[in-house]
Amino acid sequence: MDRFAAAKEAGFEGVEVLFPYDCPTQDMRDQLVVCNLTFVLMNCPPPNATGGRQGFAAVPGLSDRFRHDFERTLRFAQVLKPLHIHIMAGPAEGPEAEAVFIDNLRWAAARAPQQSLTIEPINRFDMPGYFLADYDTAARVLDAVAAPNLALQFDAYHAHRITGDVMGSWTAHGHRARHVQVAGFPGRHEPRGGDIDYPAFFSRLDSDGYTGWVSGEYAPETETGEGLAWIR
Repeated sequence: MDRFAAAKEAGFEGVEVLFPYDCPTQDMRDQLVVCNLTFVLMNCPPPNATGGRQGFAAVPGLSDRFRHDFERTLRFAQVLKPLHIHIMAGPAEGPEAEAVFIDNLRWAAARAPQQSLTIEPINRFDMPGYFLADYDTAARVLDAVAAPNLALQFDAYHAHRITGDVMGSWTAHGHRARHVQVAGFPGRHEPRGGDIDYPAFFSRLDSDGYTGWVSGEYAPETETGEGLAWIR
């Protein structure tokens, strides 16, 4: 709960809480209000503390589980009021998984038509077996669902791991993006130096007219506050 005030003190105007399921919802909402922070994003489903699947939306035979978890996420969202809910696909492969993913996303988009939903390609080095592991698949799924409240979540770190070409991936798919996340490579630390030219990427976001949030989703090399010089 101390992280909300710490984020405000560090100069942030918004926060992600990827898995806000372990704290009292109203207490978190109170902290958001007191700190005057926008709640930008949360993940669906709730985390599996036993090390099980990271998501169910594309897993054949688990649509009931996904929809049950999505309803729970919506109950949290009613209080926390996130701008976006990221729907995790889970581990799966093949045409049947894609069809299940499309069907579940259509259901979710219709179930919460006023809520912005996102899907995010995640590299299989960090998350082995994850279904949504490339941008062409994401584009195909988004086109098939064709829901105005569903869009792409573009993580530049994952884009580099998947394609080795962040700028090329953005050129091809950035028009679909509603939320952007960044981290350095290698190491997934602060987005500075390394293999990804973040000054060029940020300039590109500006020149393309991207108006959404950019989130630092990384593991600080030392302390969070000490690593924020890249923003300034």
